Amino acid sequence: MAGAVQQMMREVMDIRQASDYLGISGDTLYRYASEGIIPAFRLGNRWRFKRSLLDAWMVRMSSAKVPSTYSVMSREKKPAGRAR
Repeated sequence: MAGAVQQMMREVMDIRQASDYLGISGDTLYRYASEGIIPAFRLGNRWRFKRSLLDAWMVRMSSAKVPSTYSVMSREKKPAGRAR
């Protein structure tokens, strides 16, 4: 039983641990959680993040297709500067 509790403790992160894990600021993570952009839940008045849900979210976001409305434009040559 103690092993399951210990595993759960490592699985659930607070905002500081999760922001370090994701490599973003705590303020950004707080905003993402508040807006429902990232999977999170509230325990009392504190945000908590499950590592497995964050991993799944990152996989989903990294494999998301780019909308076809975007097109890549070739770079045009810059005009030559004046001779001095």
